[in-house]
Amino acid sequence: MARSLFLKGCFRKPLYIQVRSSYLRMQYLFFSWLAVFVGSWIVYVEYSSYTELCRGQECKTSLCDKYSKGVIDGTACSSLCEKETLYLGKCLSAKPNSQVYSGTWGDLEGVIRFQMETSPRYAIGLAAEARREPGAAFNQPTRGTSVERFKEMVISHLKVKLGDQANLPALADMLLSVADSNKDGHITLAEARSVWALLQLNHFLLAAVLQEREHAPRLLGFCGDLYVMEKVAHAPLYGLSLPWLLEPWVPAGLQRRMDQWFTPSWPRRAKISMGLLELVEDLFHGTFGSFFMCDVSAASFGYNDRHELRVTDARHIVPELAFKEGMQERRCDSDRDCRYGVDCHTSCDLTKGRCTPAVTRPNLAKACEVLKDYILRGAPADLMEELEKQLYACIALRGTTELLEIEHSLILNNLKTLLWKKISHTNDSK
Repeated sequence: MARSLFLKGCFRKPLYIQVRSSYLRMQYLFFSWLAVFVGSWIVYVEYSSYTELCRGQECKTSLCDKYSKGVIDGTACSSLCEKETLYLGKCLSAKPNSQVYSGTWGDLEGVIRFQMETSPRYAIGLAAEARREPGAAFNQPTRGTSVERFKEMVISHLKVKLGDQANLPALADMLLSVADSNKDGHITLAEARSVWALLQLNHFLLAAVLQEREHAPRLLGFCGDLYVMEKVAHAPLYGLSLPWLLEPWVPAGLQRRMDQWFTPSWPRRAKISMGLLELVEDLFHGTFGSFFMCDVSAASFGYNDRHELRVTDARHIVPELAFKEGMQERRCDSDRDCRYGVDCHTSCDLTKGRCTPAVTRPNLAKACEVLKDYILRGAPADLMEELEKQLYACIALRGTTELLEIEHSLILNNLKTLLWKKISHTNDSK
């Protein structure tokens, strides 16, 4: 009896092991298949997103075809299409119709921007971005237009975008100088059409406006509606870019602390911060009118090796005139409907069902919000209390009344004076 049970147990054991082994094999195959499926799906989604967002070669082919036919011209056309010394590098595009690439042009590093398919406008009002017909971007000015008439066209366009400012003729002269790509004193039809197409791009227009005070990177060249800007050595202003898988698991407080780990010394941060304050000052009743900063984040700014601030993304710096006109056209049911970008808010007039034109928060308050952690960390002890007081007073600014403008100017000057006194005697101020 005992022997038979022993023999039965001996025969059952291999069967149990065989079943367990088969079960483990099935588990292994299932998870292997699942990993392959998920991995393939991620690769497919990433590739699809890349091919949709990154269409640089398609745009290059189109521009070079127009250049070969004499439709467009510019300082970068020969390098892009003939010599091939202007090289499109890493794709940085966030939207399919706005192509952005890092690149090299001979020994220079730059950022290359160009437009596809749509003719961009400040999409504040009811009008959406209108799709353009092929070649429509380069059909103005028409053949036979004189340089004087073209200048009038440019000034009229600038008035629409920036308002009737006294210095618009000077800005127009600067743009005509840019249009003369070979500096021979004459503007060809192809050069004029290229610059006219560029002027329809909000970010190019803002880059041109900011060139005077060197808040924007230097314009290196253009070809049609493609233009090359000098690369900003250090961008964004601060912050770590975490893999998308880790982002949901990192608490916001820890993320803010991590953002400040790899920043320059405090005196250099003070110099960069002064650059941002000077930018706010220049955009507030500046040479070419007032502008609203509608996406004030570290990602929109950077700095060069001399620790001078540079605007790296001007897409959401909007002329006050265009903003107010657009908001007055916008229908609303609540204040939530009266928003442009991340940071520009107005209120909803429920009696009219329209947004009001006045922003609820000035540029300076948004800039101070960005600078708060950046400049307070590591600040000298004898400066900390007053600096913190001024920053929080700055962040609390609201409205657009005349009294607010006085307070705005006072806080701006106080902050610049505090920082300058601390670094003016050091090498970091140079």
